[in-house]
Amino acid sequence: MDNKDKKLQLFISYLQNERQYSSKTITSYRTDLLKAKQFWQKNGGFPGWEKIERRDIEIYLQYLAEQKLARSSQLRKMSSLRSFYRFLTKRKIVKIDPTQAVILRSAGHRLPQFFYEPEIKQVLDSLQGSDPLTQRNLALFELFYTTGMRVSEVSGLKLRQIEPSLNMILVHGKGNKDRYVVFDKQTKKALTNYLSAARIKLLGNKIDSGNVFLNSRGKALTDRGIEYIMQKVFNSAGINGKVHPHELRHTFATAMLNNGADLRTVQELLGHSNLSTTQIYTHVTMTHLQSDYEKFFPRNDEKDEAKK
Repeated sequence: MDNKDKKLQLFISYLQNERQYSSKTITSYRTDLLKAKQFWQKNGGFPGWEKIERRDIEIYLQYLAEQKLARSSQLRKMSSLRSFYRFLTKRKIVKIDPTQAVILRSAGHRLPQFFYEPEIKQVLDSLQGSDPLTQRNLALFELFYTTGMRVSEVSGLKLRQIEPSLNMILVHGKGNKDRYVVFDKQTKKALTNYLSAARIKLLGNKIDSGNVFLNSRGKALTDRGIEYIMQKVFNSAGINGKVHPHELRHTFATAMLNNGADLRTVQELLGHSNLSTTQIYTHVTMTHLQSDYEKFFPRNDEKDEAKK
């Protein structure tokens, strides 16, 4: 980060100390703001954050669109600028927020992609045998499917966070928010088999970091490593196309709602701050809703219709 940019330094310090955001989130903010600054420097010069005007923001957004950047990425970069200027104006560091009158319309929410139960079974059934990597992968995807954890939460999972006697895990989520998630007997069996034998073999004579999931060299699996493994395992099991661990989180939420869980419970298990974030999953429960409607609404009673 530019050590001379005091305003940006103050904002990053605020995110770290007051908001207690994760290092990953802070890096995203820093990168977005520096990219915008670099653009202005190359296109007419950067006069300072306090002198950026609405027109400068609009020109930058136009540039992002011309680069064919995904709409979601454009929205994120705009969100970073808004948060930065909101901070600067609240602290009276700048007088006018140039982002206030700028509107970047969303292209609409994409509905979450998820796997159907037979597809998950197909993958889990393919992971049989005593090979350490196979046992690890079985435990890994069982855990994703039955807890709805984020990929970063799984890659950073430590042995001390698991409470096997209670079938629970203490998850350190986004924004340093802790929550408990629960797993079933089948997942417990897969985890126990992996931890009692396979993980020890993968660790070898390496120093134990305490991370639950290790790679073939005995080091902690990264987010990218998990994504790579998932792509390989799912494709090998006959699930074609590109896949991502977040789809397993969507699958968990969908399965819970389809089987009668209320939104508040799912919100708690997923670690969502706002219920509105969880509500996006209700679209996939339409079949379940229609079934209940046909079952319980009195005018849908076939016997009553036959009496008329």
